[in-house]
Amino acid sequence: MKSLIHGVHHITLCPGGAQQDLDFFTQVLGQRLVKQTVLMDGSIPIYHFYYGNADADVGSIATCFPYSRKPGRAGSGQLSCTSYTVPLGAIPFWREHFDRHQAEHSGVQERFGAKYLRVRHPAGLLIEVIEESGDGRNPWTTPAISKDVGTRGFFGAVLSVRDVREQESFFVDALGFQKVGVDGPYHRFEVAGTGPGRVVDLHVEPERAPGSWGFGAGTAHHIAFNVETDAALIQQKALYEELGFTDASEIKDRFYFHSMYVRSPGGILVECTANVPDGFYRDEQPEELGTTLLLPPWFEEQRDVIVAQLEPITVPEENRLKAVTTPKPRPVVKTAEEPNIPLSRTKAAFDKEKQAT
Repeated sequence: MKSLIHGVHHITLCPGGAQQDLDFFTQVLGQRLVKQTVLMDGSIPIYHFYYGNADADVGSIATCFPYSRKPGRAGSGQLSCTSYTVPLGAIPFWREHFDRHQAEHSGVQERFGAKYLRVRHPAGLLIEVIEESGDGRNPWTTPAISKDVGTRGFFGAVLSVRDVREQESFFVDALGFQKVGVDGPYHRFEVAGTGPGRVVDLHVEPERAPGSWGFGAGTAHHIAFNVETDAALIQQKALYEELGFTDASEIKDRFYFHSMYVRSPGGILVECTANVPDGFYRDEQPEELGTTLLLPPWFEEQRDVIVAQLEPITVPEENRLKAVTTPKPRPVVKTAEEPNIPLSRTKAAFDKEKQAT
């Protein structure tokens, strides 16, 4: 089948403390804080941070819900590691950099012929940098991380499964990936096209207990794939239902994009995402990204109540834009044939006295 998918759109993780997460992503991983907003589901204010490269490209964005209210349980049926590309020869820098920050890491390893280094987030999440040539995306830089070694965006992700067969069928039949190789317990799948961010590795761990599915610190929540338009999102939902995945969600308005979710056979939550005009630039200028807490318009009237319940944070200096590297906006324009579709939004009351116990 011809896939509707164009690669990874974003990956969503649940760390613990908000400031701890900000410091790790911006200082240890050298990511740009692209957006400060809040989780759009439920009635308890939870930050939603977006981190990415210098241009906030689709396929570079890790989003995080700092969910210190309860721990999650890492295990199979989850995304187990988020993979970023770095240039060839950059791994020695990252090993020394992680050592300087006293960040636990794996040492240099190799998978499918490529060198990688895996580091542990303070909340337990695993993230790796993997060497790849030819990724021309614009990295965010910091005083400690220069352009010649910085992360470009996603290479893909590693997903943990106890049995590969049904998850493999889902990726091939429902998402249009092709299986391209096996390296020990890793089964690699790639979606057609060019450029990075088109790879998922299924890591077969038959003895690993299943992980938790809900929000919880120390776990990955979902992986999102880019289908670009609402029309494609509707087609993808219809394909799920044709194949028997009838629990696909309604299409949700996430303000910066539109989303539809389904629980895949191995337990991994998969989102498909359609872009909206201007994307992350619709409410901030390029030089302002990530510097202010922004809310979707339907939450704005509750701003004071929301802010009062959030952990105070300080945006690290590394997030401030350098004049010499000002990125150019890359707004995504809807296609003319895109339908006007009904969208789901959470109608929440954030006042503690109105929340269910």
